[in-house]
Amino acid sequence: MEKNYKNGIQKHQFLTNPISALHWSPLVKDLIVSGDEKGVIVCYWHNRSDSQQFFPEPRTVFCLTCSPHHENLVAIGYKDGMVVVIDISRKREVLHRLRGHEDEIHCLAWCPVPGEERLSAWQDELQAVPSEEGKVPNGELTQDTTTKKGCYLASGSKDQTIRIWSCTRGRSVLTLKLPPTKRRGGAVDPAVKERIWLTVHWPPGRATEIVSSGFGGELLLWNLAQPGKRKWTLLGSSEGQNHSRIVFNLSSVKQQDKELLFSISMDRDVKCWDLSTLDCSWTMPSLGGFVYSLAFSPVDTGCLAIGVGDSMIRVWNTLSMNNVYDVKTFWQSIKSKVTALSWHPTKEGSLAFGTDDGKVGIFDTFSSSAKNKPPQISSTYHKKTVYALAWGPPTPPLTSGEEGEQPSVTLYSCAGEGIVFQHNPWNLNGEANDINKVIRDTNSIKHKLPERTEVSWKPDGKLLALGNEDGSIEIFQAPNLKLLCTIQQHHKLINAIRWHHEHGNQPELSYLIASGSINATIYVHNLKSVVESTSESPLTITEPFRTLAGHTAKITSLSWSPHHEGRLVSACYDGTAQVWDVMKEEPLCNYRGHQGRLLSVQWSPVDSDCVYTGADDFSVHKWHISKQEHTRPPQGKKSIELEKKRSMQPKVKAKKKKKPIGQSAGKQDVNDATNGDESMKETLLEENGVLDHEGEKEAQEAELPDKVSTTVSKDTSSSAYDYSSFNLPKPFVTQKAAPVKKDPPKEKPTPDASLKKRKPRSILPFSTFMDHRSKDELHQDCLRLATCLKTKGISTELKRLEDNNEDVSPDLKDCIHLGLFADRDSLHKMIDVEGKHHLENKHPELFQQLMLWKGDMKGVLQAAAERGELTDQLVAMSPMVGYQAWVWTVEAFAKQLCFQEQYVKAASHLLSIHKVYEAIELLKVNNFYREAIVIAKARLRPEDPIVRDLYTSWAALLEKDGHYSMAAKCYLGASSPYDAVKVLSKKGDATSLKTAAELALISGEEELSATLSLRCAQDLLLSRNWVGAQEVLQQHKTLFGQRLVFCLNELLCKCLSERNPCDRKSPVPPCYHSWELNREASFFDMVVEVWQNVLGMDTTERATCAWEQLRQVEHPPCTSNTPPKQVLFHISHDLALAALSCQSGTWDEAVKSILGAVTRSFDAGNFTLMQEICSIILPEGCDDLRHKLDSTNSQSMDACRSLEGFVAYGLLYDLWWNTPKDPPGLQKAVLDPELCPSEQTALEKSCLSGDSSPGETDQTPAGMDENLCNTTEVQKCETQRDSGTNLVDSVDGQSKLKSCKVLLSEEMAVLQNTQRDIAEVQETLAEMIRQHQQQRNNLQENTNGNSQESNLEQSSETELDKPCSDSKQMNGKDEIKQPPTLPELTKQLVSAKQKLAEFPDNLKVLPFPDVLECCLVLLHLGSQCPPELQEQALDLLRKHSSANIYKKAVRRFLT
Repeated sequence: MEKNYKNGIQKHQFLTNPISALHWSPLVKDLIVSGDEKGVIVCYWHNRSDSQQFFPEPRTVFCLTCSPHHENLVAIGYKDGMVVVIDISRKREVLHRLRGHEDEIHCLAWCPVPGEERLSAWQDELQAVPSEEGKVPNGELTQDTTTKKGCYLASGSKDQTIRIWSCTRGRSVLTLKLPPTKRRGGAVDPAVKERIWLTVHWPPGRATEIVSSGFGGELLLWNLAQPGKRKWTLLGSSEGQNHSRIVFNLSSVKQQDKELLFSISMDRDVKCWDLSTLDCSWTMPSLGGFVYSLAFSPVDTGCLAIGVGDSMIRVWNTLSMNNVYDVKTFWQSIKSKVTALSWHPTKEGSLAFGTDDGKVGIFDTFSSSAKNKPPQISSTYHKKTVYALAWGPPTPPLTSGEEGEQPSVTLYSCAGEGIVFQHNPWNLNGEANDINKVIRDTNSIKHKLPERTEVSWKPDGKLLALGNEDGSIEIFQAPNLKLLCTIQQHHKLINAIRWHHEHGNQPELSYLIASGSINATIYVHNLKSVVESTSESPLTITEPFRTLAGHTAKITSLSWSPHHEGRLVSACYDGTAQVWDVMKEEPLCNYRGHQGRLLSVQWSPVDSDCVYTGADDFSVHKWHISKQEHTRPPQGKKSIELEKKRSMQPKVKAKKKKKPIGQSAGKQDVNDATNGDESMKETLLEENGVLDHEGEKEAQEAELPDKVSTTVSKDTSSSAYDYSSFNLPKPFVTQKAAPVKKDPPKEKPTPDASLKKRKPRSILPFSTFMDHRSKDELHQDCLRLATCLKTKGISTELKRLEDNNEDVSPDLKDCIHLGLFADRDSLHKMIDVEGKHHLENKHPELFQQLMLWKGDMKGVLQAAAERGELTDQLVAMSPMVGYQAWVWTVEAFAKQLCFQEQYVKAASHLLSIHKVYEAIELLKVNNFYREAIVIAKARLRPEDPIVRDLYTSWAALLEKDGHYSMAAKCYLGASSPYDAVKVLSKKGDATSLKTAAELALISGEEELSATLSLRCAQDLLLSRNWVGAQEVLQQHKTLFGQRLVFCLNELLCKCLSERNPCDRKSPVPPCYHSWELNREASFFDMVVEVWQNVLGMDTTERATCAWEQLRQVEHPPCTSNTPPKQVLFHISHDLALAALSCQSGTWDEAVKSILGAVTRSFDAGNFTLMQEICSIILPEGCDDLRHKLDSTNSQSMDACRSLEGFVAYGLLYDLWWNTPKDPPGLQKAVLDPELCPSEQTALEKSCLSGDSSPGETDQTPAGMDENLCNTTEVQKCETQRDSGTNLVDSVDGQSKLKSCKVLLSEEMAVLQNTQRDIAEVQETLAEMIRQHQQQRNNLQENTNGNSQESNLEQSSETELDKPCSDSKQMNGKDEIKQPPTLPELTKQLVSAKQKLAEFPDNLKVLPFPDVLECCLVLLHLGSQCPPELQEQALDLLRKHSSANIYKKAVRRFLT
């Protein structure tokens, strides 16, 4: 059997595609059927080394199964959901193509009972659902008597359905939808696409029952005869019986009177089910990698966590009475080898893990939903493998904070890069801390710290031991990690450090610390004297307390006995575990049961005689100390370590070419004893190389003394036959598997050598073979040849027989190879036979060569084109057939290349037959624009429109993807510079705009260039780069006016920053020009001087031209949402116009421009900026400006008065705010954002324009005045107390107050009051319209008629009452005001508008501060305000404070 198996492998090696499905026929014992990814089905009879190929469908085969009733029937499932049944006999027919599934077929199963007797449940479905499948069969019905009886076929698919197919009718008779069963620990949402593998199994003898896998890991038993929708039953009644991950394979067997089902899952468990009770009889867990870590829970006694190299953690309840293998598996989010484990010291079920790729996380293994709950993963990853994990007390910076705010213990992880991180378990998303920083700070260390390889906390949390790569061990004191001592004993990398437990009778033993390294010796140190030492400087220990010598390789793990004092167990690379009496330095017992190197060890917490070890032989062993025959480790060459190395070396050499990883692993392995490499890293490399030898490890495991199974059989209460069924097959497997693994490496070099010397393959193998037969047969050939030549020749005789429908004699058939010596037709017959032989043996190149010799090149080309097997060589030879054939071949090859997505090569071939446009179009359609343009420009005329089309198409694609620079180059290539400029400016940043502007200038688009330059300059202005802005603007004469604005803006910003220096540094430092400034002159004179000296505004014509340019630019009015830098730029524009007007002597225009700048800052809500501009531009007030105006021009005089008003408005608030020792309440009233004058003045502005919102009108001033009222008394007291230092008493203050007289304008108060009345009426009207619209909408929506209408009227009345009730609360009146009617409102509006029409237009257009607001501020100044101003203010308030917003504020002054 072994020999045949090898032959089978060799036969299948001829297949070029990977095999995706395989099945051994249950009826024909030597038939193996395979399918590959391309859809080729190969039947191989290994006894006679014969094979046949089928190609039913060009699709990927996913599964196949041979019929248990008809030896020629094979069912095939494909990736796209199709199922095909084929006949592999000489008929080679496709019997059925079964369509219905929508996704890949995972499994197929034939019904074990032949025949298709309809069941009642299926009968109902067929009648109820007259589907198209029922009307039109998918396949052709065969008349073969063997298939007339038929058989059902079941298929499971990724589309979550199972279908039962009839093989006589060729269609589906039953569809079963996978139910969304509740998994243990959470429900499955059927809408969610999750990983699923739907395998089906039809148990022998059960025609109406199928077992299938489900979501997660459940198994379902389907009763096909059961009526109704629910036909399934869940296997496994109690919790934990099901698999935890998807099930891949099912198989059943009958044992005596029981029918058993076996299942294999991704969780690596093998489960045995009793189909009569549907319960799990037993579970056998298996491990798929090295056992890197073992850890017993300190809270849940006997709970052992196992970290394995197959990316899974097992948690084994070793104390379970019912099930010896009570194991939970955790795999979510791990995705790498589990190299370290550590249980939380107090929290049950909290298990920390570390992985090969540097990940650290915490699983909750205790909660009911823990199986499906992913772990918490630390956001800080190590760069290399995690070696060790330890829970310990928090160290800085986590020690800061009160108790309860920080965790009591934190997680420490050490990894291959030599760093130890401290993770906060309460905040794993936060950054972990490198404890080396704390060690440096605490101990004032300047030198480089050693790379850490091990971390271990003393159980009481007071001392931390760190093992280093150089062999030293450092002991630190918590919490600040003060270095107490350094142990300089080992000289190579530390692998394991363990502290002695603290619950013994001798307290001094708790200071013992055992350590193991790459050296084979274990050292134990007593740190009691170190801890009790009063020395300030750290000590150095060079002498061990005890030395444990005996191992012959590196130490990987240590564990103190929790039951004894001073007893230690060690795990070693020499393949053994050793128990030591530390105090006597004596070896007690040596365990040699593993077939590999030991990686982890744990002493049982419940049984003092029991130890658990894990190794790289993919197993965990539980063994008893008292039952071991050896006391000390093996010595010298008898060590398993050396045997393992020797046995692995030839395998590594055999895989030299294919697997360099295995080779490097082997090299490391050889040098283990002398090399100082890290053990964990080495082990991980070894695992990658050794995974292939898993069968060998199992074989070795069978040879070892069966200690594990004897222990298990004693502990378990299950029946004996369960375990005997496991143990019996092992020796059988060993005998078969071991030679297969060991022999091939020795034999492999020989075939390699013979391959090199092998002669080239014969092009005429058939005739060569026939000419090397026995002497008698060759003699017969001579006679036959003579006979044929004497008659009419071989080919003529064959043709005559075919024409007469006569049978060809065997003798004549045997003469075909003699065509070599006969006429041409006979030779052609021989060539045809040889060619057919080459095709069958997958050598099409030899077939093509023969056809070339024959002269039938055209047939070769057509056949190759049909099969999609054209090659460069065939295309090169095609011209010998003729020009047309060559063109046709090249076109066919181009199509073939397109299907293979080799578009550039296809285009090159099209060019060879002068199909330039087709080649360009092919490249364009497939987005190879660069190559298409190269061909087009090289082969077409420059004016050909296809070139421009390519550029524009590519540019559009590039623009869509955001590659603007490349798109611009395309537009330039297409002679569209305007589009290039547009696309470059699309990004909108300063550099793009600058480049776009320069490009527009080069292209002659001056206007566009100027626009882009201005945009670029404005962007640079936002980043406070005035130098760059001027450089951009100076290229355009049309932007000279803007240069003046930017210059003024720079000087204004510099002036403002000097007047109000800011403590906070700007992220972008300003880039000013280094101009010489005349600080003595006024601001305008200083600006004009810079304009003339620097910017070249030396003539009146240039100034006039600049004024004309700026006058044409109109900026939108500013609001409180306008950015401050934009407000300042717009103000600079107004001031530049004013400066130009002042220079030309047009003072009327100057006043308007200055007023525009002041009101712009006022409208933007920046009151301080308004004050600063007034003081910079008009430091002495407006008197000087007024004298220069034409007094007959009422428009300019009104503008001047408005400007004076705003200047006085700023002074008035300045006086009020700068009163010494302002009461806190008053400061709040003034500085509160809701009450600041900027808000009030903005409100006033909106009232003036007649479009204020009700919220502003009702709330802001009322709130202001209420606050002012509340704080006036405090202000009075403070003012009287500090009257000696009051600024208003000074002469300067009095003069400022007198200048405020301009604000108390009777005319402006009447105008503003009228505008407020109009706004109030408009607001009420708008509210009424809104109410009416709402009523109409409600009436349309409801059908209740009058009742609804009455409700609406009531609601509208209540809503109309709301403003009245609000005003009632604000005014403090008891009466309820009725809402005004529409005629009353209309009348009020008309009278107010008539009153407004009487005012001059200048007054209505020009803004002015709120007169009543100014009156209130003057009255709030109290005794500091002159009596005549107080009287005037009171008089204005009496006359014009009828509006609701002022009534409450005025009340205290008028009562």
